Amino acid sequence: MTPEPGLASWLQLTLTPGLGAATIRGLLSQFGLPENVLAAKRAELARFASAEALQALDSNAVAQAVEIALAWLEQPGNALVTLADAAYPRLLLETADPPALIYCRGRTELLNRPALAVVGSRNATAQGASNAEQFARSLSAAGLTIVSGLAQGIDAAAHRGGLAAEGSTIAVLGTGVDNTYPRANAALAADIAAHGLLVSEFALGTQAFAHNFPRRNRLISGLAQGCLVVEAALASGSLITARSAAEQGREVFAVPGSIHSPLSKGCHALIKSGAKLAESAEDVLSELAAFRRTGFASTRSAANVSGKTAGADEPLLACMGFDPVDVDSLCVRAGLPAERVSAELLRLELAGRVAVLPGGLYQRIN
Repeated sequence: MTPEPGLASWLQLTLTPGLGAATIRGLLSQFGLPENVLAAKRAELARFASAEALQALDSNAVAQAVEIALAWLEQPGNALVTLADAAYPRLLLETADPPALIYCRGRTELLNRPALAVVGSRNATAQGASNAEQFARSLSAAGLTIVSGLAQGIDAAAHRGGLAAEGSTIAVLGTGVDNTYPRANAALAADIAAHGLLVSEFALGTQAFAHNFPRRNRLISGLAQGCLVVEAALASGSLITARSAAEQGREVFAVPGSIHSPLSKGCHALIKSGAKLAESAEDVLSELAAFRRTGFASTRSAANVSGKTAGADEPLLACMGFDPVDVDSLCVRAGLPAERVSAELLRLELAGRVAVLPGGLYQRIN
């Protein structure tokens, strides 16, 4: 693709050392588009930026970095989204510190889809990882895009669950979008680039510096309507994401666990401080009332458009997810009458695809 003419100016500003997001927003507010900022006299810019930053603004190093980014942009699947673009995520614009520019690889249309952040411990238990993947799969099947940070453990499980259904997933990186970290998730990152979206506010080539990860957490929560924490110790970075979500006015959810597990302490602390307790995907969806009116409708439309009869049970299974659910909830999700849902459930039970649980609940088992 041919880069838009103004992108070089956006890159020059954002790649200049010493010009942070807040400073750049101040310059844009004062002078307008980046071209106007760069055309202004340096004495005028001195009110907003240090002498060192202004010297770097016109340096060869910044010019070379701009050329590298423009060359990267010409590769298929790569994109730059600026504050002035219609594609810039609307929810992120509502936050206190939106980046002036984000690097994207994959499906940029996901930036403005209904989304939920799912985060948790890097050292997840097998049960915790399973819970995260099943929650994410069910929520993605309902139409929510799953946002997480590509870390090992809960993040990776959430991305896998998101990729398994129509909502897909967004990975927000604490490195450059061209630098996969951790390397153990390289295959997962490639899968996300192909079917979801990789996002970063950091320049190409940025390595895994520790101080970048708490900063990227505000983007994970900022891109989503809510944040679900699955397993987190009291010192977990996931609590930073949850705190950012609360400060941004997002819903915060936490999955409870054993009172004896250190990885449950963070979730329990969140619940004590007002987070919604989440035992199933339905607990999350019931709180996101505005999404229910649109997300389930799109799921039904996708099922109806397919027109397949050989796999007529697939839409209902997708609506079920993998968490226990009652008939009334399935009727709402699938847009079908109770007698139709009950008949389908009986057939699926006889086929060994769902199990009947106490309390009139059903659960998908394969």
